[in-house]
Amino acid sequence: MNSLQSISRGAVSSWRTQSNGQRLLRFFLGATWVYAGWVKASDPGFLTAGAPTYIGSQLGAFAQSSPLGPFLNHGVEHAILVGIFVMLSEFAIGFATLLNVAPTSAAFGGFAMATGLWLSSSFHTSPYFLASDSAYAILWLAYLLHMIGKRKMPSVNIERRGVIRTGAIGAIAVLASFAGRAFPKAAAASSSAKSTSKGAKGQIIKLADLPIGGSFNFIHSTQGIPAILFRSKVGVFAYSAICTHQGCTVSYDKGSKQIICPCHGAAYDPAHGAKVLGGPTNTPLGSVKVKVSGAWVVEA
Repeated sequence: MNSLQSISRGAVSSWRTQSNGQRLLRFFLGATWVYAGWVKASDPGFLTAGAPTYIGSQLGAFAQSSPLGPFLNHGVEHAILVGIFVMLSEFAIGFATLLNVAPTSAAFGGFAMATGLWLSSSFHTSPYFLASDSAYAILWLAYLLHMIGKRKMPSVNIERRGVIRTGAIGAIAVLASFAGRAFPKAAAASSSAKSTSKGAKGQIIKLADLPIGGSFNFIHSTQGIPAILFRSKVGVFAYSAICTHQGCTVSYDKGSKQIICPCHGAAYDPAHGAKVLGGPTNTPLGSVKVKVSGAWVVEA
């Protein structure tokens, strides 16, 4: 209880002593990182292999064009642990920033995380100002420099009170993660068809379970990437579900009949080779070879 009271008093005092510019940076960055953690915690697919938003699929997609490719590929092998670490880190950095617990360390952590995301997901984005991760890195760095002033390195409080306050933030991050899991957001429909039986390797879905005009999300058995399968009157075809802008996982919107990226709004036309309809990219989605073999749609 004393620790919580100390955190509360310290947070109120810190908000009062900061300039309006620092307050704005602090609130925006802290609240954004808490929200980012909540989005992951409340997403049923984030830690579920095979789901469109699975962290392992995201890491695999990022590795294809990132300078950190080998490191990210290694992370795919431990994707769930990586996902939990990222989620808890976002909560901890956000709450620590808002509550003024180890603020310089939290700001440095935010800067390091934003820089890592830039190198992982948006390093090749052109023009560069479309990459929001690099902007977040600069914002965190500016906030950090405001706090450390003339000091060369952030100070770390290793006294008993500092350790307890830091531990309290860790506990809050864990509780927030459990809260997000307890109140999952409604999962978007991953497809307009569901296979009634599981096929062998390379078999995607029974043709009878995929109606004309329907779609089906799947993970390629050898490439390990998410993909979207479609069936039209003339046959079946599929595209990579990795956005060509920053590697986010796209999904098919049945209402607009477009493939939409939830990150930055890129839109693709599945009926015409997944060409770009709008958003910050000029490159269509990659084609994934599929065919009909007997009763099944299979990877070609």
